[in-house]
Amino acid sequence: MKKTPSDILVVTKNRKAFHDFQIDDKIEAGLVLMGSEVKSLRAGKVNLADSYAIIKDHEVWLLHAHIAPYDPASIFGHEPRRTRKLLLHAREIAKLAVKLHERGLTLVPLMVYFRKGHAKVELGLGRGKKQYDKRASIKKRESNRELSAALKRRR
Repeated sequence: MKKTPSDILVVTKNRKAFHDFQIDDKIEAGLVLMGSEVKSLRAGKVNLADSYAIIKDHEVWLLHAHIAPYDPASIFGHEPRRTRKLLLHAREIAKLAVKLHERGLTLVPLMVYFRKGHAKVELGLGRGKKQYDKRASIKKRESNRELSAALKRRR
């Protein structure tokens, strides 16, 4: 886990989301977790690949996020890929619902972190990239890397 300024303890980032989606907007949501899930999060045993969020009955739910079972919890543990509720204000959910009705938008979890002891997830409102968009992003990243390496050699 990586500690950043302003009381944020980053548990994990979803780097694949930035590769597969063009992120337009970001929003912070609280996570409803069981005790064994919190222990597992603090140990950094979470995977956000292939996870997403949906709005159902005026509530936001996180699906397919994998939080590994906490071994000392034994039979009182949790299911790793269970559906988890996200905490947002009603007006934020209403705004998201309007934006999600646009074609091709998805709620993608970008990062899980602790802020002041509370588990949070950063959601991104993303539009899926086409294959040629992904190639363009990779090409741009590679050229920036080569440019910075050339500048470093020049100094």
